[in-house]
Formats: sequence, structure tokens, C-alpha cells
Amino acid sequence: MSAASYQRWLIPAIFLLLVSPSLPSQQTTAPAPTLNDKTAGQQTTPSQQTQTPTFSSGVKVVNVLATVRDKKGQIVSNLTKDDFKLEQDGHPQIIHYFSKDTDLPLKLGLLVDTSMSQRRLIDQERIASYGFLNDLMRVDKDKAFIIHFDWDIELLQDLTTSHQKLEAALDKLDTPQFDQASGGSGGHRGGGGTTLYDAIFLASDELMRKQEGRKALILLTDGVDIGSKVSLDRAIETAQKANTLVYSILYADPDAYGHQGFGGPGMGRHGGMGGGGMGRYPGGGGYPGGSSGGGYPQQQPHADGKKVLQRISKETGGRFFEVSKKQPINEIYTQIEEELRNQYNLGFTPAKADATPGYHSITLSTTNKDFIVQTREGYYAEQ
Repeated sequence: MSAASYQRWLIPAIFLLLVSPSLPSQQTTAPAPTLNDKTAGQQTTPSQQTQTPTFSSGVKVVNVLATVRDKKGQIVSNLTKDDFKLEQDGHPQIIHYFSKDTDLPLKLGLLVDTSMSQRRLIDQERIASYGFLNDLMRVDKDKAFIIHFDWDIELLQDLTTSHQKLEAALDKLDTPQFDQASGGSGGHRGGGGTTLYDAIFLASDELMRKQEGRKALILLTDGVDIGSKVSLDRAIETAQKANTLVYSILYADPDAYGHQGFGGPGMGRHGGMGGGGMGRYPGGGGYPGGSSGGGYPQQQPHADGKKVLQRISKETGGRFFEVSKKQPINEIYTQIEEELRNQYNLGFTPAKADATPGYHSITLSTTNKDFIVQTREGYYAEQ
């Protein structure tokens, strides 16, 4: 298949009101973006997937992936099942399934921020991502997909084992270009946007939720969200429901926000997305809070990107990184690769009284108090 024929996804005009269980501190409902899965039915067949370990009578095991480090930050890879203690909602659990062999196939999603704040960093991100995917992915075993997000979200490459297809998708990464032809008709498209929360939601709900085995998302962004339809809580919840770790890489250009020029007209993508589209959000017009025909508000307070990314990774069991001179992006990728190759896979079956639908907290520790366990903080039991 040629690079020109790759499937692309765009957020459609109609948003459905989705209702799902949430943490006590979260809102119970929120409008959510949706994507048309044009590649449905073309994914890995059930016979090719590695199934989650189960016991007889359809009793499903709750799987927990964990990385363990010592006080010096070095990965500990020689622990046994007896070295771990696991609790759900404060109740001790028996670890029925244990493996330190990460031979399970990996499904990886790379989510790249291509908003104007990242325009001077894209080339470095692309080069580092080339090497990371080539080194990490095992031939015909591991799969990856690539999404970029700014005011819009596109699936540049669906799940694939092909290194060539992934490289071709990375070549497509760019920031929105000013489209003179669209003039001022771009409406909200003319303003800047960084739909980070929507991207996490869509990657988790539309892609990862359908997959089995080990799953992880990698975010390349400054952590600033502008214009998402779902909340941060909802994005985290959806990743948790999909049993997906989220590794966050904070890569920020300190001078970017002084020169973006949010609010200018005609910010198109690939020559075709700059004009019209006023019915794309409920009720027409621009983003919520904007004028009926204008762009996104130029002045809007936003959450601290670093704190946002730290929270996402902590609550999903991933890890937060920040690019700096002492820690360049390629070294961060090396650390993520090391973690993904040295995970413990633990499984337990909650007692019937502990298997009620909804969110359940997980506490995983080791008998050695000096060791630090990195894992997700909880999971959602199905209805």
C-alpha cells in the first residue's frame, strides 16, 4: 500500500452524549468526540491475538502490569510472585497469575502534538520516534499506531507491524499551515487548538479498548489542552477502562506561546480543512465559549501542562518524563523501551463481594520497602 492511500480519521460533525461510570470526583456525563473506524474488520483476527489469561467458567483475571525500581532508580527484574503484595480497595488479593516474561505482544500508540506551540520541535520528535519504534517493535509481533493532534485529530497510521508504514506516517507530521484561500471563513478552525484530552480519549476508546495484551500510549506534548470536548478526568478514566499505560513526554518550547498568533483566520491542514465546517460541533459556531462565528478565545487560562501530564501517567501506571539538555528525547525513549521490556504481569480474581461494577483501587507493593513499584492505581469492573 502506498503512503498516499493510508486511512485517515477526522472527528465527525455529530457528537454523542456518552455516559459512563466515573470516579467520585469526576463529572458523570460529558460530550465526547467520536471517530468513524473506517478500518473496522481489518484488524488482527481473534486467532492472532494473545488473550488475557482466564480460568474456567469464564472467570476473567484482572491483569496488572508493573515496573519495579530500586532506590537508585535501576530496574529490578529478578522478583518472584512471592515478592509482591496486592490489594484491591484495601483487601488483600491472591496473585493467581504471574510472569516476568514480557513476551506478550505490545500494542503501542504514539500521540504527537502538532499544534503551533510545537512547530519548532517536530523534526526532533520525528527523528527520535523513528529510532524508538525501530528498536522496540519486534517483527510480526508488536503493533503500533500514530495519531497527531492540534485543533483536529488524525489517525496517520492504524495498528500495524510494518516499520515502513510507521515511518511514512511520521513523515506526515507537521503543524497546521496558514491557508490564504480559506480567508476568514474558517470559523473556529482559524484559532489555535490542542485537543490533548480528546486524543487520549479517542486512542483509548476507539483503538486500545478493542485490543488484548500489553498496551501503552506515548504522549509527545507540552501538556496544554485547548479546545477538547472531554475533560481530563474523562480522558484518564477512558485510558484506565482500556487497561492502557500512558507515558507522558513533556517537550515544550518556552517561546512558543508568545508567537503563535491564536485566533488568526484560515488555519488549514493539508490544504483542505481550513474552510467551512461550522456544523462540526453541536449548535454550529465555534468552540464552546467562543462567539458564534469566531475563533477560539485568544486569552484563556489553562492548566499547568506538567502537572496534567504527571497526573495522567501516575493514574494510568505509566511514567512522566521531561525533555531537557540533561535528558534529551532519545534518552527518554531508551528508558521507556527498557521499562516496556522489563514489566511484571500479575493477575488476580477478586472475590465475588469485591467484584462489583465500577472503579476499584489497586495497591501493589513488594516485601522490600526500598523498592518502588510503578503500576496503575485502579481498574474498572464491567457491569
